[in-house]
Amino acid sequence: MNHESLAISKRSFLKALAKGALATGLLAPRSSKGAMTYKPRPQALLTTDIREPSDTEEEIHFMSATKLASLIRSKQISSTEAVQHFVDRIHKVNPQINAVVTPCFDRAFEEASKADELMTKGQLLGSLHGVPMTIKDSIDTEGVVSTGGTQGRSHFVPERDATTVARLRAAGAILIGKTNTPEFTLGGVDGLNTTSNIIFGMSRNPYNTKFSTYGSSGGAGAIVAAGGSGFDIGSDFGGSIRSPSHANGVAGFKPTTGRVPRTGHIVDYGGMFDSYQQLGPICRKVEDIIALMPIISGPDHKDAIIYDVPMTEPTTVDISKLRVGYYLQQGAGGMEATSEVRDVVLKAAKAMEKAGCPVTEDRPPRILEATDIRSELRNADGNAWQERLTKHYGTIVPGPSRRFDYPIVPMPRVTKLLEMQDEIKSEILTFMEDYDILLCPVRGFPVSEIGDPLKTRSRPGGSFTAIFNVTGYPAGVIRGGTDSNGVPIGFQIVGRPWADGVVMAAMLYLESQLGGYIKPNI
Repeated sequence: MNHESLAISKRSFLKALAKGALATGLLAPRSSKGAMTYKPRPQALLTTDIREPSDTEEEIHFMSATKLASLIRSKQISSTEAVQHFVDRIHKVNPQINAVVTPCFDRAFEEASKADELMTKGQLLGSLHGVPMTIKDSIDTEGVVSTGGTQGRSHFVPERDATTVARLRAAGAILIGKTNTPEFTLGGVDGLNTTSNIIFGMSRNPYNTKFSTYGSSGGAGAIVAAGGSGFDIGSDFGGSIRSPSHANGVAGFKPTTGRVPRTGHIVDYGGMFDSYQQLGPICRKVEDIIALMPIISGPDHKDAIIYDVPMTEPTTVDISKLRVGYYLQQGAGGMEATSEVRDVVLKAAKAMEKAGCPVTEDRPPRILEATDIRSELRNADGNAWQERLTKHYGTIVPGPSRRFDYPIVPMPRVTKLLEMQDEIKSEILTFMEDYDILLCPVRGFPVSEIGDPLKTRSRPGGSFTAIFNVTGYPAGVIRGGTDSNGVPIGFQIVGRPWADGVVMAAMLYLESQLGGYIKPNI
């Protein structure tokens, strides 16, 4: 059986399983009563910064959200026309990539009509007035089904928006649909190696549908790349914004831990893994990341580790003064990046040298050790924390990769692991005294085929993302090249804690040098 037929047969099985659950009444509607409440920031506290676009793209569904917002403000296109463009695009591309799983087109047109009416009166909702967006299905959206990829929430309709969504809507953005994610964002169907769950099946790469979107924000990355959304918001527990951005050739950003509230995400805040999880934007252009980050950042007085830390304006950063490190292997025993990936990272390093930056090949200490510690801690309670999530949401049929029988790690060992993790974080922080940004792969290999029997994702040291969930550093991804299968290759730009603006400045510069996003032939 070839790879493609293997993927199709698994998808058929999953759809049959989901239909069976529906037929037996297992997918019962869930009430949102008792859902966590919060107060969105007052409109006066939302950013009022209106940015002028630099994007030269002319096609509506491929241009930056910043440029589209400018066209709407100048009345060159209406909000209704913008929504219609993206709805038409979703109808065209989504059957091939299965990225948007729950559309809300009727409501989007109603909101667009109201936005147009306000424009005729000279009233602007905010910097994103009338811009269509999609949102990862793990993030609550008022009045729109938000499953998080788990059967128990297959009919769950939140009464409130997640903090990030509330802030974006207050700034004028219009939700047009939810994008696919694995169950709880914590792992799809074993063997497929792409974003997948038993409710909606699997998502495919818009550049080559035999290939993975990665995850867990795979639906978000795929639909943004395919021109079906102005932008999306993803979540990143170990690379779940950055890996899909790499696979789908878009710009993605994981903020510093403590900058963007997780309130309203299916795995939100608190607990042993609190520092790992972050929410951030997925866009076609870096200028959109720069525009979106001030809107979604800052305390909501629910997520207890969010701080009101000022963010450097990226356009004020002197790129030539940045001290740059780069690496292509995470340590002895870890895989070295393949030639195609190496070439992309080295191109980025040379571009920084061209800007006048001192560039040094160097890597943070003990990366593989920290990643192993993180893996052991994640299952230390036998995966009881995921079992609690499953029961909390009334999931009777967990996804086939969900396990609750890992060996329990003794408490003295857990304490030791946490101490070791903090020790490594301290050593890496000292290492970063010599650098303003680091360049490295997202993964050490090009994007895998769906159902790849080589299981390339499990190569030791193959993923370069999780270490920066451990440290909490800001990290962005942009496209730097294309592999032999026509699928994008991204690379990672990492900064010091709270230096989000510096990372975005480097992303903007490197996008101008390496080209960034390229439209898929879909």
